[in-house]
Amino acid sequence: MSLEENKILETIPVGPLGIVALESCKELGEKIDRYIVDWRKGRKGEHTHTIAFSGYQKDSYLVDTKVPRFGSGEAKGFINESVRGKDLYLLVDVGNYNLTYSLCGHENHMSPDDHYQDLKRIIAAVGGKARRITVIMPFLYESRQHKRTGRESLDCALALQELTAMGVENIITFDAHDPRVQNAIPLKGFETVQPAYQFIKGLLRAEDDLQIDSEHMMIISPDEGGTSRAVYLANVLGLDMGMFYKRRDYAHIVNGRNPIVAHEFLGSSVEGKDVLIIDDMISSGESVLEVAKELKDRKARKVFVATTFGLFTNGLEKFDEAYEKGLIDRILTTNLTYQTPELLSKPYYVSCDMSKYISLIIDTLNHDASISELLNPVNRIHKIVNEYKAAQKN
Repeated sequence: MSLEENKILETIPVGPLGIVALESCKELGEKIDRYIVDWRKGRKGEHTHTIAFSGYQKDSYLVDTKVPRFGSGEAKGFINESVRGKDLYLLVDVGNYNLTYSLCGHENHMSPDDHYQDLKRIIAAVGGKARRITVIMPFLYESRQHKRTGRESLDCALALQELTAMGVENIITFDAHDPRVQNAIPLKGFETVQPAYQFIKGLLRAEDDLQIDSEHMMIISPDEGGTSRAVYLANVLGLDMGMFYKRRDYAHIVNGRNPIVAHEFLGSSVEGKDVLIIDDMISSGESVLEVAKELKDRKARKVFVATTFGLFTNGLEKFDEAYEKGLIDRILTTNLTYQTPELLSKPYYVSCDMSKYISLIIDTLNHDASISELLNPVNRIHKIVNEYKAAQKN
């Protein structure tokens, strides 16, 4: 039995575990369920057969839910089994545009607003009967509208307050665009998790000739807003860090934002070095491709891009061109939001699976144990880097 499992069994579960994977997160939910089922079937403790562990070992923890829609596009949430007294974890991917529904005879793709409404419908269907509700929303709904700079709505803060008012105790998200949005719900649990370990693991599996030291590698932040991510990874790996800042034309607005005039670089020379660009998301990709070109112009050896969410809102054509021109070598994103079959087939793409990590978080929280060690992957990163270096020597 591992150290983590010993720690978990020191506490009894908050309540019988229930995982609600909404349609947008079905595949990820099934993977998470399989991990927890296997772990719990293998556990043997002196208390596992007591009433406190009732329903602890099951063939599945997934709760049967549905959100059917009327012809008008309206919907309702259904829960087809009892959830009374359960410790519920609701998984939703608000960025899954692949799902559709019929709206007065027209096929309508689901937007983040639709997914968020479906989440609220399921919470409403629970009707306050669960012991505790935790929402796991990897891509935080409206997280790009996180601060007010004029007379405008604060959508993310409103959504967080709305969920907690409906009875949600904890909200877990990944790489929030601005973690300070949690100030909207200061008395409730809010965790923003970084997939740094999964990025390093994915990169080391994909590349076998990396030299992980400050002479051969650098971490790059594509803008000033993401500097903290780059600083963290650079410190953990013992590498130098550089950053770009976006010079914008504040006299004009194009597609709702001020256009970028140029990317200015701050940092030491990247010549001959492998560089890892780290960010929270790829949206259209223009910004990150411009940064990759700037780094190649400065004679970087290999350019890797790691972002938590690969939205690719303008398609993959530009990334294909950049790969063919040698501007990028690898793109790493997680499976926390919808990935198209086309994306998964690309030779430069590396998918970082987060299902095991989320399973550990759910399993630990269900036992009301601390997840602080899970949220700080320094030791795990050092271990995998040392193993990689040892394999290179052999």
